[in-house]
Amino acid sequence: MLKSLGVVISQATQQARALGSRGRGDDAQQIAQRTERRRRRKTVLLLAFVFVVLVLVFSFFFHELMAREGRTYSWPTSIYWTMTTMTTLGFGDITFTSDLGRLFSVVVLISGSAFLLVVLPFSFIQFVFIPWINERERRRAPRTLPESMSGHLILTALGPVEQVLIERADKTDLPYVLVVEDVDEAGRLHDEGRRVLVGALDDPTTYQNARVHQAALVVATQNDQINTNIAFTVREIAPETLIISSANTPAAVDILQIAGSDHVVQLGDVLGTAMAARALGLGGQSHQIGDFAGLRIAEAGVSGTDIVNRSLQEAQLRKRFGVGIIGVWDRGDFAVATGETVLCDSSILLLAGTEEQLTSFDEEFAVDSPTATKAIIIGGGRVGRAAARALSDDGVDVTIIDRLPERKRSHPRYVIGDAANRAILDEAGIADAGAILITTHDDSVNVYLTRYCRGLRPDARIVSRSNLGRNVTTLYRAGADAVLSYAGTGSSTIWNHFRGDETLLVAQGLNIFRTPVPGELAGSSLAESHVYRRTNCNVVAIEQNGVLRGNPDAQQPLPADGELLLVGTDAAEEKFSRVFPHARRRPIRTRLRR
Repeated sequence: MLKSLGVVISQATQQARALGSRGRGDDAQQIAQRTERRRRRKTVLLLAFVFVVLVLVFSFFFHELMAREGRTYSWPTSIYWTMTTMTTLGFGDITFTSDLGRLFSVVVLISGSAFLLVVLPFSFIQFVFIPWINERERRRAPRTLPESMSGHLILTALGPVEQVLIERADKTDLPYVLVVEDVDEAGRLHDEGRRVLVGALDDPTTYQNARVHQAALVVATQNDQINTNIAFTVREIAPETLIISSANTPAAVDILQIAGSDHVVQLGDVLGTAMAARALGLGGQSHQIGDFAGLRIAEAGVSGTDIVNRSLQEAQLRKRFGVGIIGVWDRGDFAVATGETVLCDSSILLLAGTEEQLTSFDEEFAVDSPTATKAIIIGGGRVGRAAARALSDDGVDVTIIDRLPERKRSHPRYVIGDAANRAILDEAGIADAGAILITTHDDSVNVYLTRYCRGLRPDARIVSRSNLGRNVTTLYRAGADAVLSYAGTGSSTIWNHFRGDETLLVAQGLNIFRTPVPGELAGSSLAESHVYRRTNCNVVAIEQNGVLRGNPDAQQPLPADGELLLVGTDAAEEKFSRVFPHARRRPIRTRLRR
């Protein structure tokens, strides 16, 4: 109890410090802006003072020189002559007759041209016009959403995970808004076509302007302290809005839930656990990645089983266990399953079935699954430690390689040093490691180490982490057996919490979705409709009146009042919408807090 209280107090203290630091940062920015405005005012006042002094001095000399020529003018006339000469208007109604007077006129003319035609316009542009334009540019990003906005997604950060969420929201016509505190950054993102809203993350007014009461979801993916503040703030003004928060530490999970988060996800743990499963637990053992419409979606490797080098038609998995074969992954490439698909040692099946069907599958193949007894993890961050815990729970001897001594823990075994050093790898035991997991946060480093480890150990199973989706294929080419993207895994976890009953994001670019049976297909069988040939989407199941039929009979007619559950890539899903434009996806619903 005392320990838990201490953790809460510690977290609260850190939060206060974070908020205080941010408050001090905002105060410093305001002070800097006020200082700049004062500097500009001083400059304008100084130039105005210099101008007045010049006019008075030139008027005095005009008065004196005219007196020498025997002419007398009033002081207003002296100022009039000075102003017309300095501005180069030169009406010519008053002129000097002496050389000295004409020379003085040239001096006044040059001084006026330099001051009025150069200095003053420059000062006006520099201190008035440009600041006005900059302020307009800074304020071009909106600070409030229309009252009609509803069912939208509110994001509080922009990183690789949020980028994928935004792409997914665009593909499903789900409105979103990104809350940005920095005005200049908001303007830049606005120019790039992002839907942004300027506001402080800890200000209730920001979320009121974002129409949080009408939002479908708030995603808090800052650090633990800021996420706690966001959850508190949103929950106070929108008790029913769904909040999903990320947590960097286990201690923050309870705090975020107390603050009001409906779901708290530790993205590093999710990725590390998934990498461990792909390192050792895919040889015939199914690994569940989601639920969709009553079906469990799972992955299972075939390495070490008796179905390697056999086609799916020969394996008869559907007939033997009742599981549906959605498709096959092979080193990052996904193919929809057909009877002619031949399984190789690197193939990973994507399965759909009930708990009993997947259990039957595991009982047949998991016993013969190859398991390594030793694994090396390169990178001792959150992802690496999560992978180590998962592997240790399976009885695997784990060694972590990390360059930072402060990351060393009492368990498992650590080797401190650079993994690019052969001596460090030898000390970690690369010679007899059955699996190598590369988990650093730098994609370039991961590509380098993947290629290096593959050269040293051609027979080991290498699982690599990719932070950006675009580097996944590069890591496969470098020699990885499996690659998991932080952006893809993180966005899938958040999206599936949010829209898992309508669309399941299996992997970056691969989705299971549902749609009403198109009118033109009603009454036709799957064999006759050729859905896969026409759209590259494969029908996983058919739902009618709340009853789900997985692995549907290809000869049964499609019900007019039913729904199809399909799997396909983003491109295939878009093609389905083009081929069947009258098939309407289920409407987006605002999911309230449970």
